[in-house]
Amino acid sequence: MRIPCVDAGLISPLVQLLNSKDQEVLLQTGRALGNICYDSHEGRSAVDQAGGAQIVIDHLRSLCSITDPANEKLLTVFCGMLMNYSNENDSLQAQLINMGVIPTLVKLLGIHCQNAALTEMCLVAFGNLAELESSKEQFASTNIAEELVKLFKKQIEHDKREMIFEVLAPLAENDAIKLQLVEAGLVECLLEIVQQKVDSDKEDDIAELKTASDLMVLLLLGDESMQKLFEGGKGNVFQRVLSWIPSNNHQLQLAGALAIANFARNDGNCIHMVDNGIVEKLMDLLDRHVEDGNVTVQHAALSALRNLAIPVVNKAKMLSAGVTEAVLKFLKSEMPPVQFKLLGTLRMLIDAQAEAAEQLGKNVKLVERLVEWCEAKDHAGVMGESNRLLSALIRHSKSKDVIKTIVQSGGIKHLVTMATSEHVIMQNEALVALALIAALELGTAEKDLENAKLVQILHRLLADERSAPEIKYNSMVLICALMGSESLYKEVQDLAFLDVVSKLRSHENKSVAQQASLTEQRLTVDS
Repeated sequence: MRIPCVDAGLISPLVQLLNSKDQEVLLQTGRALGNICYDSHEGRSAVDQAGGAQIVIDHLRSLCSITDPANEKLLTVFCGMLMNYSNENDSLQAQLINMGVIPTLVKLLGIHCQNAALTEMCLVAFGNLAELESSKEQFASTNIAEELVKLFKKQIEHDKREMIFEVLAPLAENDAIKLQLVEAGLVECLLEIVQQKVDSDKEDDIAELKTASDLMVLLLLGDESMQKLFEGGKGNVFQRVLSWIPSNNHQLQLAGALAIANFARNDGNCIHMVDNGIVEKLMDLLDRHVEDGNVTVQHAALSALRNLAIPVVNKAKMLSAGVTEAVLKFLKSEMPPVQFKLLGTLRMLIDAQAEAAEQLGKNVKLVERLVEWCEAKDHAGVMGESNRLLSALIRHSKSKDVIKTIVQSGGIKHLVTMATSEHVIMQNEALVALALIAALELGTAEKDLENAKLVQILHRLLADERSAPEIKYNSMVLICALMGSESLYKEVQDLAFLDVVSKLRSHENKSVAQQASLTEQRLTVDS
């Protein structure tokens, strides 16, 4: 029936009827247009061309403050018509946003929150519109957070709360709205739900516990909202989240660990938490998940430990608390997300910690696993982190024993490949590690460096105009270090490095130019 209505040219006259002053005419016209738009591209297109959406939004705006039942019925029908008009159609939803539908609907919700049908319509509309990135700014300029939290507090039924959750989740992705929701008291509501549902084994309650704790973690992703809830580590919210970590509920353990990882996004918070025993709580949690553990909990707890290990003052404290040993228990994990966080945590812990780097670098099981993961081509993150940790073990320990362990485990070729990475930071880390290998254990590594075609790669890096200054500088430092090996030096001579290096004497970067002069001298003298 919808397409025949369009073909018969009925849409334009129907839209004209929206200008009527008769409430019953408006009501029936709204219903008719809502039906024509329902799941019909042709119907929507015809209503769009006739300007129907703007007239309906103007009506919503002008009738918004009238609270008698007949008017509320009309408002509900108009909201339903706009829903059918724009449902699952991004361009029509964007059009409604540009027409100012969001502030109008928020105002509507505030005035008519006692009317269940109208409230429901508003929530469904918000849920659809909130998926669009362009809507977030408009939502943030209204008091939507306040209205939704007010409405949420009144709801007892699971289904009604679920509808509100479906609006809150996409809105809470916006940092400004996160803060508004925190200020409106949403967190207290979420904590209450967690407390009520934690011991229930009903499916609905388990689902609601998950939704509430996930939303709580999402609110902590905003810097301002997170800091507001941390309250110097004294806040009620922070204390409640801490109590989730030792709980027996996997969902709460997960949310607790993720929340700590989010709180641990600045040095001050990290230092406070480590000084107040958070590391021991996270290690206990990890211990409970070593054998056949929950992968998401492992990943979250390792994320938190990695973030906590970033401030320099925390590293030694965490090392002496036994974090390395706790983390190494997951070395046998076959789960890439766990492997990735494990590697990141160890890399953060050994940064400028020579003793710890040496201890780990002599751990054959660890180094062999790293070399294996350096080939994990399906998991770029794990591959990258493994390479970076191999390099870090050498750079921070400056230990001959560590270099020998890495050579014996077949790690050299990966460090040479890392020097060709598309990421300058990784290239640099590889070149510095290789320079240390050449300075400390060239004899041991010589064969592997030859097989990995290191000299050819260095020639390419120096000749490439796109190479960053620090890459050129460290490549030349490495060339000088390689001259202690007869076979590698022969390769350097065969590749006419002098031509490339002498060009770099006039490089705009002073350090590069100076190193080029030094390298040229070495090449000339030794030839």
